[in-house]
Amino acid sequence: MKRAGVMDLPLHRGSAPYWLVKRMKSLAHAIFELLVEEYGVSGVIEKLADPLWFQSLSCVLAYDWHSSGTTTVVCGVLKSVIDPEEFGIGIAGGKGKTSRNTPSEIEEIGTKLSLSDAKIEELKYASRLSAKVDNACIQDGYQLYHHTMVITEKGEWAVIQQGMNPHNRYARRYHWLSSAVKSYEEPHQGIIGLPHSHVLDMTARESRECREVSIDLVKGKDLRRLYKELESDFRLKRGQRTLLNFNAPTVEEEALAPIPEQPGIFKLPRRVNWDALRIAYENQPSDFEELLCVRGLGPATVRALALIAELIYGAKPSWRDPVKFSFAFGGKDGVPYPVDRRTMDETTEILRAVIKDSPSSVVKLKS
Repeated sequence: MKRAGVMDLPLHRGSAPYWLVKRMKSLAHAIFELLVEEYGVSGVIEKLADPLWFQSLSCVLAYDWHSSGTTTVVCGVLKSVIDPEEFGIGIAGGKGKTSRNTPSEIEEIGTKLSLSDAKIEELKYASRLSAKVDNACIQDGYQLYHHTMVITEKGEWAVIQQGMNPHNRYARRYHWLSSAVKSYEEPHQGIIGLPHSHVLDMTARESRECREVSIDLVKGKDLRRLYKELESDFRLKRGQRTLLNFNAPTVEEEALAPIPEQPGIFKLPRRVNWDALRIAYENQPSDFEELLCVRGLGPATVRALALIAELIYGAKPSWRDPVKFSFAFGGKDGVPYPVDRRTMDETTEILRAVIKDSPSSVVKLKS
């Protein structure tokens, strides 16, 4: 049965207490010893790339029932206990400034896992592009602040990243798996968070024509002149909609939205990076992926191209929110009950004993 739904990830105040983090690390180490034994490194990253499984892991570790910290704390715990030379898996990146160290950490992990230089460069490219896609191609109002890449000794990878909406203070988490990324059209294993009524999704199949037209615009048009013409020639009489609130939600749509949309989210952007477009024109990108790789080409530029492609050429992008999953459990906040420290410690010891004494006798579970 296909699993679907929507999950909310509100920002909670405070931090995980030391006594809990210590136990989370011990239990996580034991769990991943067993997981690698049972499913191998490939099976482990498949599970981490599943947003529902990841959330269940957070609940088992007793961290939290649905807060944004679920992502950052659990990834931090896993990074601290999963040694590439022990598990055949390494974890790079993290929250905030730590995420900037991802490229150098990928190199370090790649060396420990004996990956080739070409594979390490491929991993760095996947890390960079996955962040670019979720920041520029899916314009849902969530700014990325957490990026984690999980790498196996086989060169497989999974990405777990999270964005925060500064207006409603909710988070959204994005999951990727290398084996599932055949192209950058709908590449995610799952996206969890609260739904919005209008989201520009340039990764959607419905946006394929819009992506193609965007490439044609970059390769053959004077976009600065076109932008000025659009802004002046399509202004309507006072009291009517203008291009600057093109595709804005109606009052009725706003009333039905679970969370109020950001003011002006559907306005044609003014901060288009013309230098990036000039570089793109000089490079003549063959596809949308190459366009995204242009340094400095961000959400505003992608959005401007999409709106122009729709208005002038009728190539409509998708405005359907790609968010998929939802569920909630209890834990650190005392929901549905406070953390049972004794049981958590005993469970950790049981898992360790299973691995140490009779690893071959463990009954294999269905994933």
